[in-house]
Amino acid sequence: MAPHMILEALQVDYRLIKVDKENQGQKSAEYLALNPAGRIPTLVKGDFVLFESAAICLHLADMHPSVQLIPPVGDANRPLVYQWLMYLTNTLQAELMVYFYPEKHCTNAKNSAEIIHAQQGLIEQSLSLLNTQLEKSEQPYLLGDKITICDYFLFMLLIWADELKNPPLSFPHLACYLKRLVKQPAVITVCKKENLSLADYQ
Repeated sequence: MAPHMILEALQVDYRLIKVDKENQGQKSAEYLALNPAGRIPTLVKGDFVLFESAAICLHLADMHPSVQLIPPVGDANRPLVYQWLMYLTNTLQAELMVYFYPEKHCTNAKNSAEIIHAQQGLIEQSLSLLNTQLEKSEQPYLLGDKITICDYFLFMLLIWADELKNPPLSFPHLACYLKRLVKQPAVITVCKKENLSLADYQ
C-alpha cells in the first residue's frame, strides 16, 4: 500500500500488476527472478528492479524531489525520515507480521494463541509511542507540517492494526492523525483501487 500511495502522490505514470498471493504467486519462478525474497511489492523500471517497501518509498521520493515527500540532504528532518521509516519497518511492521502469521514463529500450533496475545502488547507499545510523538510535536504529520513517505508508510500499518483489541483509533492523537490522512487524495485513490473502506476513519 505505501509504495502504491506514494506513486499516486507523485502523480507519475505507472502500471499496477497484482500478484495472486492466495495462490503463492510471489513464489513463482517468474516473480522470484525479480524478487528472490518472494515478497510483495517489487518495483520494476526497465532493467532496474527494487524490492522492500521502505527502500521503494525512499527511492521514489528521491527520484522526484520537487514533490517534497522527503526533505533534501542536509535538512534537519532528513535523518528523522530514516529514523521513523526504519522504526516503522523494523519494529511495528515486524511485530504486525508475527501477529498475523504466528504459525511461522512456532513449531507447535498450540502456541499460536500465546504469540498473538504477546504481540498485541508489543504492537500497542509501538502505537503508544507514536501517539505520544504526535502529541509532543503538535504537528499534523509525523515529521512536522508536511506529509512525507513516513506518513504513507505509517498509514498502511495503522490500517493493518485496526483489528487489535486496542486499535489505532483508540489512541486519541493517532485517531486524529488517521482522520487527517484519509483526506489525502493519494490515500483515497489507492483505497478505492484496493477496495478498502475508509468509513471508520472519517
